[in-house]
Amino acid sequence: MPLPARGTRWPPIHPVLQADMADWRAWFSANPDRLSYRYRNRHRDAARFGPENRPSQYRGGVVGRVARWFWGEPTPLGEKRANLHMPLARDIARTSSDLLYSEPPTLKAENKATQERLEDLMDMGTKRTLIAAGETGAALGGAYLRIVWDDAIRDRPWISMVQADGAAPEFAHGDILRAVTFWTVLESDGQRVVRHLERHEPGLILHGVYDGTDDNLGKPIDLAAFEQTKNLLPARELPIGKRLAVSYIPNTMVAPDWDDIPGAAGLGTSDYQGAETFLSAIDETYTSWMRDIRLAKSRIIVPAQYLTNNGPGMGAVWQDREVYAPMNVPPTAEQAITLNQFMIRHEEHRATIEELVGKVIRNAGYSSGTFGDDSAGQAVTATEIKARTARSMTTRARKAELAATAVADVVEVLLILEASGMFPGVTGVEVERPDVVFQDSVQDDIKTLAETASLLQQAEAASTEAKVALLHPDWDEKEQREEVDRILKETGRTVEDPLTLGADRPDFGEQPPEEGQLAPVAGDAAAEDVTATQ
Repeated sequence: MPLPARGTRWPPIHPVLQADMADWRAWFSANPDRLSYRYRNRHRDAARFGPENRPSQYRGGVVGRVARWFWGEPTPLGEKRANLHMPLARDIARTSSDLLYSEPPTLKAENKATQERLEDLMDMGTKRTLIAAGETGAALGGAYLRIVWDDAIRDRPWISMVQADGAAPEFAHGDILRAVTFWTVLESDGQRVVRHLERHEPGLILHGVYDGTDDNLGKPIDLAAFEQTKNLLPARELPIGKRLAVSYIPNTMVAPDWDDIPGAAGLGTSDYQGAETFLSAIDETYTSWMRDIRLAKSRIIVPAQYLTNNGPGMGAVWQDREVYAPMNVPPTAEQAITLNQFMIRHEEHRATIEELVGKVIRNAGYSSGTFGDDSAGQAVTATEIKARTARSMTTRARKAELAATAVADVVEVLLILEASGMFPGVTGVEVERPDVVFQDSVQDDIKTLAETASLLQQAEAASTEAKVALLHPDWDEKEQREEVDRILKETGRTVEDPLTLGADRPDFGEQPPEEGQLAPVAGDAAAEDVTATQ
């Protein structure tokens, strides 16, 4: 399929998808101004923003209730906006990425040269790319891994990340990515918008530049008109067969709110989906708490006669600069000077916020302990930590399964491209689909593990294989077996092949052993004792 035709509506995704992703983007930004702008102009059933203050916000009934979000409420005349924002949404996205990629996954291959190339690929920046993909994917519902190359920067291709709200995907059979179009804004002056489109199809990449408006793609123009695209080819065939040079990591396998939208089943959904109202309520509660603090400032109310007149038009002041207001009270009246201080409902606000935060975290699939420090000052084991964060560990395992397939897909295609001779001076390696192994995010420290292994050794309750597996749970069976062999060899307990010791060529000196006598073997004290006895 070619690039879009002139005058195509843009972006070419369902307005509901665009509206939801715009909401999640605003929460992910952790910017109060962006949240306020988004919810003052929010339309779930239209692709473009409306006027800043819509009449529906001032209505009653269903329309008014739907429009009245905390961040969408107009600021009353004569007051300044004092809303507070708790960046819980950003914290959730960051924590999701940390659980998956704080210890980067390992790419493993059988071929030695291929394994070295995979390690170099991770060190070249793929680790950082995966961390970014994990964070934005949790916020926006998914992220794309794309193979890119630029001779002016690197000799070899590498993997970059594209965020979900900058792509128009096409899925086959529900969740198989068969094509995707990325777009990047090159210029924008408020009315004119110039976009670069990059479309990926099986074995093909298409590029185009369009001059249009905010909601219209406009007309195609020459790629050479812009520095960013002048070296790109309109079409580039790739020697990868029916594969794509891009893969998609969905945050979830299903998107319940989008089941009725064609082509949206494979997108996944954000960790915030369904919790937006609770996120808004948290900010509203924090704002109310701070309002209590402002109103509860200690103030002094004094009669007007106690104020010092500064002259005509200059007003009057009390020596204490924290005077609240003058009152028309006779100076001789009882309690002429009044101290005023309201109560701060801190316990009520704190309890409300904790309840709301817990609901948001649970909705995202995590345990509250993952976001708190309830074990501060206490020594806990990895088993105890996993028990406290069981829900988070389950969510992490589910996301790891989704990510492993996408990472393996894009890495395999990259190896195919390198082996095809497409890049001059680059020697390819044997192409293998790598095994993507995610590390255990919670492990006991090495001191605790070593002490455990020592106790097992003293009790003669574990073999060398069991102790190596205990100390290195992240190693595969082959690596553990090799480590066992090294340990046995260093400690002199290696069981050698009898033939390598000359068992087929015994050398017993001038006299062969008598019948029934054991031949001595070097290092075998038991055999020497038997010979001496006989």
